[in-house]
Amino acid sequence: MTSEVFKLAFSGMFIAIVKILIVALTAGILVRRKIVTQEHIKSLSDLTVNIFLPALVVTNIIETFVPSEIPNWWLLPLVGLVAPVIFLSITALLYLGNIKNNLHKLPIAAFQNAGYLVLPIGQLLYTSDFDKFTLYVFLYTLGFTPIFWTLGKFLLTRNKAEKKFKLKELLTPPFVANILGILLVFSGLARFVPMLLFDPVKMIGSATVPVATFILGATLGAVSLRKLPMLLDIFKLSFIKYFLIPAVVIIFLIISKVYITSPLLADFLVIEASAAPAANLIVMVRKYGGNAQLTGGLMLVMYILAIVTMPLTIAVWKMLIM
Repeated sequence: MTSEVFKLAFSGMFIAIVKILIVALTAGILVRRKIVTQEHIKSLSDLTVNIFLPALVVTNIIETFVPSEIPNWWLLPLVGLVAPVIFLSITALLYLGNIKNNLHKLPIAAFQNAGYLVLPIGQLLYTSDFDKFTLYVFLYTLGFTPIFWTLGKFLLTRNKAEKKFKLKELLTPPFVANILGILLVFSGLARFVPMLLFDPVKMIGSATVPVATFILGATLGAVSLRKLPMLLDIFKLSFIKYFLIPAVVIIFLIISKVYITSPLLADFLVIEASAAPAANLIVMVRKYGGNAQLTGGLMLVMYILAIVTMPLTIAVWKMLIM
């Protein structure tokens, strides 16, 4: 049983991550050949943040979110909102000696690829329950998206030269789209959105995943192997991302007995906890500024590590609850 779970987990996660690495290689070659320029990538990042992703967020909320049909639906968005803050705090502990100069590193460990990577894994591992798994992903990202595009964006793109924080910096298009979608659902206005408008917006939103993956690939593929991040940073962030955070989640699930009352939910939370860094971290850096070389270098190493760490985490989890 354990070996079969390990094989399924390893193959599903391996294939999902390798797809990203293939895009990274292809996009990196295009960038190095100057077929795709840095200006092209910047333009794609602007389009993703300002148009594609907001369209995806709004249409997903309108189409799939029915609060009355989901008891205690608010718990998963709450987890998606609070968990990154806890993980940021854990990550900050390892940088206490020089936290101000390392704020931009914290989101790489604290914010995972909550949707693009998790969905294909769920599709392979939980074929018969994939609709329910997809709902978990949506509800989790309902809380995750606002904190990611506000606090995550603030930390990743902020540098010590900035004088003071401005509230308007948190009002990114994806955050506004999330709030708009929720308001449309709870006000009942979502049902009055005409299909003539909804379908084109949904079509635009469908470009988000492939474009974001290409941006991630272009940045990862163009990372200079001669300028990779310091080994200490790689060790610290990888230790937190792939050991400490999954361990905290697993301990919580065992103590709370969630794995007994809701086994699929427990598996979902472990997968989320073990997932590689969020692909949109690269989009943020491209759109709002930041250290693209450092961010790309760290993510390149951590995506390679995830090929092994993610299936190992699931295998250990299954062994613990058997």
